[in-house]
Amino acid sequence: MKNTQMQQKHIIVVGAGPGGLTAAMLLAARGFKVTLVEKMDRVGGRNAAITRNGYKFDTGPTFLMMKFILDEVFEEAGRKSEDYLKFVKLEPMYRLQFDGVAMEPTTDHAAMLKQLNEKFPGNAEGYWHFLEREQERFRKMYPCLQKDYSSLSSYLSLDLLKAVPHLAFGKSVMDILGGYFKQELLKLSFTFQAKYLGMSAWDCPGAFAILPFVEHAYGVYHTQGGLSEISEAMAKVCREYGVDIRLNSSVKQLVLEGRDVRGVELASGEKILGDETVLNADFGYAMNYLVPPGALKKYTPEKIEEKEFSCSTFMLYLGVDKIYDLPHHTIFFAKDYRKNIEDVFQRKVLSDENSFYVRNASVTDPNLAPPGHSALYVLVPVPNLSANVDWAKAKKAFRDKLIEAMETRGGMKDLRSHIREEVVLAPDDWQVQNIHLGATFNLAHKLSQMLYFRPRNKFEELGNCYLVGGGTHPGSGLPTIYESGRIAANLICREHNVPFVSKNTQV
Repeated sequence: MKNTQMQQKHIIVVGAGPGGLTAAMLLAARGFKVTLVEKMDRVGGRNAAITRNGYKFDTGPTFLMMKFILDEVFEEAGRKSEDYLKFVKLEPMYRLQFDGVAMEPTTDHAAMLKQLNEKFPGNAEGYWHFLEREQERFRKMYPCLQKDYSSLSSYLSLDLLKAVPHLAFGKSVMDILGGYFKQELLKLSFTFQAKYLGMSAWDCPGAFAILPFVEHAYGVYHTQGGLSEISEAMAKVCREYGVDIRLNSSVKQLVLEGRDVRGVELASGEKILGDETVLNADFGYAMNYLVPPGALKKYTPEKIEEKEFSCSTFMLYLGVDKIYDLPHHTIFFAKDYRKNIEDVFQRKVLSDENSFYVRNASVTDPNLAPPGHSALYVLVPVPNLSANVDWAKAKKAFRDKLIEAMETRGGMKDLRSHIREEVVLAPDDWQVQNIHLGATFNLAHKLSQMLYFRPRNKFEELGNCYLVGGGTHPGSGLPTIYESGRIAANLICREHNVPFVSKNTQV
């Protein structure tokens, strides 16, 4: 029930991405007046839909992991996610296609063991060890991901001290998986999840070995109509609680009074003032362009450039007039996968042969294309704009090479002749969408940019300002972005002594 006494407390949320929508939904359900401003003509941010003549694509995320977090934030808003969304659990979760061998990971442990025994004999014991050990790591680390780290005391909490032995300092995800499995391809089958963080499995901190465990323990889901429907559902709940969602409302800058944020100034010149502001914008862009010059010390433009950012992605969205015999999710690995990864993250050049991901969701979901047609989503990890790549010149050739790879390595032999709609997004296009360096996964997730050392949900530089999204704690990926919105909402409630019930007991 709304707390009508809190209607005078006005919260402004900048950006209707998953984090901003989560915060707005929870705050409105708890009785705050909420205004949500979004520069685009639709909600969702990088979780929004792209539509073209009957074809519908998700812009960004296509894997829904840790569904229980999404269920929890809906429950905390007094709603049930299943009343707004139709979920499909994918089994197998995806196909991993190597040169000459394929794996189809599943939460069915018996089926998983059968595959291991057939394709990688002698690894059954390692698989059970992986499930047992990473479950323990997840149990210790999950409470740490739910904390706010707005003070040093939270960093020195008992939960974090208990988790320290599980952080695997000095080890990468690849190192950790090497302790379970023998063959290189099998290790890669459990390490590609580093792509969720925009990092190399050889550099990604070993603690993130919990990511493949989370998939194998809780599964991967699709929402009918695409994952963009999650943002639409959240927006619907927001409107039910009276949130003023203002689309086509680009923010020019924050309005400051000293070092406190008092609201926002729109590009139109209009000022919207409130008691607290939640910032759901790309972190690098926000620090460079939304904060008035001279207001920052820790995150000045010069210091932002010293930060390490994730890779970028080359995206191809294809509406085709047939349905291909591919699973919902397929990852195609380059023959020399490590060289491909080093090209992206270290040498920062375009590879001769790329790994790429194809979502063929039309085999599961009839809502994304006309009957007999399909909406293909293709993602290739590429260097961000710190690399010396002229995408204005490279884009067409890269696209053509990708189509050729889909036809040959992907088994879609006649793809070119069936394309009816096409959208391309390269790193320079992401930057035009206010994504710093085109780094689609935001700040890199190395240990020196995590937990207390990542930009905090209660922003340490400015008062009355809270951060949500992939560039703040806990990090990128839909579940953690939802968690960032919940953390911010809980902090604001505590600031204003508003009682609430939350599954997140850490804040």
